[in-house]
Amino acid sequence: MTHLVDERSGRTYPFDALRWRADDGTPLQVGGVSGIGRDDIDTGERSLWRYRAALPFGIEAPVSLGEGRTPLLARRWGGIDVLFKPEWFGPTGSFKDRGTTVMISALAQLGVREVIEDSSGNGGASVAAYCAAAGIRARILAPEGTSPAKVLQARAYGAEVELVPGGRDATAAEAVRRSATVPYAGHNWHPLFLQGTKTLAYELWEDLGFAAPDCVVTVAGAGSTVLGLDAGFGELHAAGQIRRRPRILAAQPANCAPIHASFRAGADGPVPTDYAPTIAEGTAIREPVRLPEVLRAVRRSGGDMAAIGEDGIRAAVAGLAALGLYAEPTSATAAAAVDVFRARGAIRPGETTAVLLTGTGLKAAPVLAELFGGGA
Repeated sequence: MTHLVDERSGRTYPFDALRWRADDGTPLQVGGVSGIGRDDIDTGERSLWRYRAALPFGIEAPVSLGEGRTPLLARRWGGIDVLFKPEWFGPTGSFKDRGTTVMISALAQLGVREVIEDSSGNGGASVAAYCAAAGIRARILAPEGTSPAKVLQARAYGAEVELVPGGRDATAAEAVRRSATVPYAGHNWHPLFLQGTKTLAYELWEDLGFAAPDCVVTVAGAGSTVLGLDAGFGELHAAGQIRRRPRILAAQPANCAPIHASFRAGADGPVPTDYAPTIAEGTAIREPVRLPEVLRAVRRSGGDMAAIGEDGIRAAVAGLAALGLYAEPTSATAAAAVDVFRARGAIRPGETTAVLLTGTGLKAAPVLAELFGGGA
C-alpha cells in the first residue's frame, strides 16, 4: 500500500498529503508505488498528467498549466552527441513545475487555502503560479539576494513575497519555523514534489521509444532532479520496463558543492567544505536536507558527480546561447559538466546521454547582462 517512509530510520507513516517530514524532523519519501507500462499512459493528455497512473493517489481535478512534455534536442556538445532537455518549456520557466503541479493538486484537493514556501527563486515562482491557479494564498520566503526577475514573477502571480536576510539555508529555516501555523509546501521537503519530478524519467523513457538513456546529466542543489530520476527509473526497472537504471551524473558549482564533497569523500553525510558566492544561485544550498538520499541515488545508479568552477559555468552559458539555448547559470552547470564526465569516462562514445537544462536565462537577466554586455 502507498505510504510515507523515512529511509534513514525505516519508520513508515500512513499516506497523508499534509505530512511533509517525519516525527523526528527527517525527510520522507513516498513508498509502495508501482511502476507503469506503456499501456498505462494516458496518451490523450498533453502534460505530465499522462503518467498519473504512476502517482500514489487519485486526483480528481489536477491543478495543471500544461507542464511536462518538454522536447529533446539533439546537439553536438564538447565533441559528442547529447540530447538536451530544456525544462524551461514549463509554464513558469523551470523544471520545478513538475513537482509543484502534483504537490499543489494534492493540497488543493484536501481543501488547503494557504501555504508557505521557501525558495531561491524558481520554486517560489512555480508555487505562486500553481497556487494562483488553485485559488490558494501563497506566502513565499526568499533569500535577500534572489534574482529580481524571480521575485517579480512570484509577485505577479499574487503571492506575498518576503525577502529573508542571509542565504538559502536561513530562508529554509525560517519557513520551517513558520510552518507550525501555515501548511508547508516546501519543494525541498515535501515528498509529493518528488512524485512530480519523477515524471522526468517516465518522459525520457517514452520519448526514447520506451527505453532508458545510458546516462542523465543534471545539476544538483537540493537534488530533487536526482531523486526524481532515481524514483522514476527505479519504478520502471522494478516493473520490467527497462533493463537497468541509467547512470545519474550530477554537477554542482565548485563554490557551493556539499553533495559533491561528500560523494568524493565516500561519506554518507555532510563533510567539511569551503563555500563562496556562485552565479548558479539556484544551487547555493549549503545544507541539502536530503543529502544522504541524493548520495545513495547517484551511487545506486553507478553514477558520478562533478564540481564546476565559475568560469566553466559562464563558458557553458555562452556555449548554450550560441546553440540558441538561453539557460540560466544554474542550468548551464549541467552542460559544463559534460566535458568533465566525458574526460573521466563516465560518458562513453556512442551512448545515449540526456542533459537536463532546468531553467531559462530569462530568470537571471542581471547576471547574463554582465556576461553578454548591455543593460538587463
